[in-house]
Amino acid sequence: MGSPSGEKNRFENERQHEVEVKQFEILKTPVTFAMFDIYCKAIQSSFPGDETWGRGNRPVINVSYWSALEYCQWLGEKIDAPIRLPTEAEWEYACRAGTDTPFWTGQSISPDQANFDGNYTYGGSEKGLSRGQTTPVDQFPANPWGLHDMHGNVWEWCASIYDETYSGLELQDAGFDYEDHRERVVRGGSWHNVPSGLRSASRNKLRPDYHYLRVGFRIVREVTTNGV
Repeated sequence: MGSPSGEKNRFENERQHEVEVKQFEILKTPVTFAMFDIYCKAIQSSFPGDETWGRGNRPVINVSYWSALEYCQWLGEKIDAPIRLPTEAEWEYACRAGTDTPFWTGQSISPDQANFDGNYTYGGSEKGLSRGQTTPVDQFPANPWGLHDMHGNVWEWCASIYDETYSGLELQDAGFDYEDHRERVVRGGSWHNVPSGLRSASRNKLRPDYHYLRVGFRIVREVTTNGV
């Protein structure tokens, strides 16, 4: 986990270190408006805004960490399975999909591979589209483990409290403590970011009550020891 000292545009908070995660399943795309709107109807809640970009198969945005957790709890009760946000370590493990390069795509990434600000380049890539909004979650190729949009489109909430020095919080799920206002990790970069912000090791943080047009989430289902 983290980036090597020679990785372009890395930050000091990306200390490279070994972690171990238990088996888990992760949604192949960010949670979409179509998924989240079902939840809002069920609990008779207001719908998060889509900035007029469209709903359906686009990633849900304008949801706080707390809203994401409440969705996980609701869905877990509906399907009788433990649903939660990924820890920061789980998120990076899933993003990398066995790779050790800045992106799962290699040393560079292009606007044909992810949704980001294509006016900027990284690792010898060429400039391309800057779409200025979200895109459908399956528009770009999946990583080697079948996961879409691990780079770009929306930042994704993680279950972990942000820890500048990686002292262990990256492995922990902060859970439902509404009194804990410490910043939570968001990962992956968004449609608005330059490519260096999409790197597998790149980290960001937000207050848990914050909601924004560049932030969404994806979910994890825990796997029991017998594989069920």
